[in-house]
Amino acid sequence: MTISICIICFNEETNIRRCLESSKWADKIIVVDSMSQDGTAEIAKEYTDKVYQRAWPGYVEQKNFALSKAEGDWILSIDADEEISQSLQDEIRKEIEKEDAKDGYRIPRFSFYQGRWIKHSGFYPDRQLRLFRRNRGYWIGKRVHEMIHVNGEVGILRNDLFHYPYKGIISGQLHTVDRFSTLLAGNMYEEGKRYYLFFLLVRPLFKFAEVYFIKLGFLDGLAGFTIAVTSAFAVFVRYVKLRELEKKLGNQTAL
Repeated sequence: MTISICIICFNEETNIRRCLESSKWADKIIVVDSMSQDGTAEIAKEYTDKVYQRAWPGYVEQKNFALSKAEGDWILSIDADEEISQSLQDEIRKEIEKEDAKDGYRIPRFSFYQGRWIKHSGFYPDRQLRLFRRNRGYWIGKRVHEMIHVNGEVGILRNDLFHYPYKGIISGQLHTVDRFSTLLAGNMYEEGKRYYLFFLLVRPLFKFAEVYFIKLGFLDGLAGFTIAVTSAFAVFVRYVKLRELEKKLGNQTAL
């Protein structure tokens, strides 16, 4: 069985080498770069001749484009800030050779943030469907939180995909909150969901309680508290942006 690893990226020169080093065992590596302004594409070319530079059309479109360039029996899709652990590499190789292999697999993702591995806070095991037969899966979704649709049976792998989100610091997480909340608010608006003050006041509190208490974020120390607060803030910002869309606020010409 052969496998291609697909990676999309933009301005990831601080992460991409670690990602690619952990991908060298694959039969093919496909990198789709969204016109990076740093050294991302040049680093990628050290590892594969399948580097495509393409303007950003959205997550689903970009990942399906990468998929269209892949070859072989299996696809493993990873992000530039992820690393395939040695134990996961070994498990994947063994699994896809089985006669009764499933059509897709969810992989636990273990994140390193605020100087520590996060074992709770909703960050772990964070199983992601990333491994699938090439002729059985494709990406679906809207602006953000895209997912792989697999025509067939899906199993679960045991070993971890390492994740290094937000550059490990809160400014990186806040940048992601700002970007993703815009995309999520746009999805909500298109789905007919509307802003209510009650949601703005209550849902962030529920999110904090969910992450910090129900998902045991307090066991992750200060990092868990940080994740809980920023998760609540993300919900708050999402509803503020939904209100802005409804009222067409921002860059309006004063009458």
